[in-house]
Amino acid sequence: MKLKNAAYALGGAVGVVGGGVLADRLLRRKAGELKRPLPGSGETYRWRGMDTYYTDIGNPEHPTLVLVHGVNAAASSNEFVAIAEELAEDYRVLAPDLPGFGRSDRPPIDYTNEHYEDYLAAFLRDVAGEDATVLASSLSGAYAVAAASEPDVDVSRLVLVSPTASTMPGGEKPLAKTALRSPVLGTVLFDAVASERSLEYFSDDHSYYDADAYSTERKQYDWQTTHQPGARYAPASFVAGYLDSDLDLGDAIADLDVPTTLVWGREADITPLADGRELAERADAKLVVIDYAALLPHDEHPGAFLDGLADDLSLDRDADDVRVAVEREN
Repeated sequence: MKLKNAAYALGGAVGVVGGGVLADRLLRRKAGELKRPLPGSGETYRWRGMDTYYTDIGNPEHPTLVLVHGVNAAASSNEFVAIAEELAEDYRVLAPDLPGFGRSDRPPIDYTNEHYEDYLAAFLRDVAGEDATVLASSLSGAYAVAAASEPDVDVSRLVLVSPTASTMPGGEKPLAKTALRSPVLGTVLFDAVASERSLEYFSDDHSYYDADAYSTERKQYDWQTTHQPGARYAPASFVAGYLDSDLDLGDAIADLDVPTTLVWGREADITPLADGRELAERADAKLVVIDYAALLPHDEHPGAFLDGLADDLSLDRDADDVRVAVEREN
């Protein structure tokens, strides 16, 4: 009897796993090929045997501005869809999809923070060229600081949105990474993380102050990008803490001879405004605060965000939005 019950249990477990794998195949088929994240020309930068995708938009004779998206399960340069075209009126805007995300290749390698720091330094050197301004979000802010510190990288200004060097408390978690990378269990787990309900939960929990700011178009793109082949490998390293930076951000920014502006949503909780004020003080950086916004002020209130950066980026704007507060000058 016990043997029979064990056989039923095993058969049930196999059925659940098999059903999960089949469901994943159907979801990928439904997602189809990932659309372009932004208007403009889609280009390829070959790096370490990978084809990485980037958008090139704006006048090539204008100064260069590089937009670097943050890191999460659904990360891509589509994060900047609300501001890219307007910035392209004054800049040549380059917006890469980091390796393992978006339309870039997603091989099953072990992604690390050094991987992204090296990639961004190479992209700035080989594609952006001299005197580029870099606007980077969240964990990629640390990557941008590390890249800008390289002697052969020429960055004229940094704009860092809620930058952080660490997002996952408790250090590296090898078992979590192994589980998410596994071909069967990892597929089932990641599909749960990447479901529409899960994306809505995380956006409401920390990305946006107002849940309605997470547009239907953004949610659809986030869902589509998480259901591409290889989508779980880079997020597996992120969730397990392997993408956290080794930098002390305050010291690293202070050591750079690069004007730096920090932008914070007043309602951010994962990286609260108190952290931003402390970082601005230590780094001797300007601090711009956007009211009624959380982790993604550039998507939640794009007009206020650009108003807050009008002076730093020489944008032709009135810059009188009441949701913008400059709390600290350089």
